[in-house]
Amino acid sequence: MDLSIVIPLFNEAESLPELLRWINQVVEKEKLAHEIILVDDGSRDSSWAVIRGLSTQYPNIKGVRFQRNYGKAAALQCGFTLAKGEVVITMDADMQDSPEEIPGLIKMIKTDGFDLVSGWKKKRKDPVSKRWPSKFFNFVARINSGIKIHDFNCGLKAYRNEVVKSIEVFGDMHRYTPILAKRSGFGRIGEKIVAHQERKYGKTKYGMGRLFTGALDLLTVSFITRFAKKPMHLFGSLGMLMMFFGAFVTAWLIGIKIHDITNHIVPREITAQPLFYLALLAVIIGVQLFLAGFLAELVSRSAPDRNKYLISEEL
Repeated sequence: MDLSIVIPLFNEAESLPELLRWINQVVEKEKLAHEIILVDDGSRDSSWAVIRGLSTQYPNIKGVRFQRNYGKAAALQCGFTLAKGEVVITMDADMQDSPEEIPGLIKMIKTDGFDLVSGWKKKRKDPVSKRWPSKFFNFVARINSGIKIHDFNCGLKAYRNEVVKSIEVFGDMHRYTPILAKRSGFGRIGEKIVAHQERKYGKTKYGMGRLFTGALDLLTVSFITRFAKKPMHLFGSLGMLMMFFGAFVTAWLIGIKIHDITNHIVPREITAQPLFYLALLAVIIGVQLFLAGFLAELVSRSAPDRNKYLISEEL
């Protein structure tokens, strides 16, 4: 099969018929053997009834309905598990992603050799309240990951099938699938400028709360990609740094007291100095961080996937 299109959705009953009609026009024109995987993330409108009706019209539809709303990441992971196409394309169901981009994305995967291609909505049709926070988080993610793309959160992406079978999307990590792919060894990550349509039906599912969750998710994915298999490198290093700082300050205070006694100066009590308590606090925090790293290392060593690796080819 040439193509799998994974579409997570939540309360998008109005847009689905038009979206499916548009997608089928594009893929039939390109003569692509394809499947469309619609994952209903616990919609409370008539989305599932619409999917049932569309499945009789388009036999290449696969539908999955969640018992409740688990989030976009869970819906994508479900679609990735089911996808059989050589190229897997994800897009949102709100009609803001254009199916006309599908041939270009496929070409970049099959012909240009990319493992993952992320869409870049260079001219966004969203309000400023969404655009500027997105620019900030994309900038931070670029610096943090070393992946030179402009729009990590764009729902329109294309993957080689091996990529979606090798990554696990959870929580709200759908924003950072390029980082997860790079962590799994798929470093050929490209970008394509894509058209961004104005929302035609319904309303956005994301509010200002995404600012905080996005920051936390970036910290999480940064930790996972760098220290998931070696937590002691992070916690142990911070713990040792804090303990060395506390020991240095303590030695400095003791040295000052010895100097004062030697020079017949009335020494100030060490316990009467704020620096002493700062040093004591640094040592306590350092010990706690070191122990946290040690315990995390023990947990990591006991994990069933501690030696997980991907084989790209065998002879």
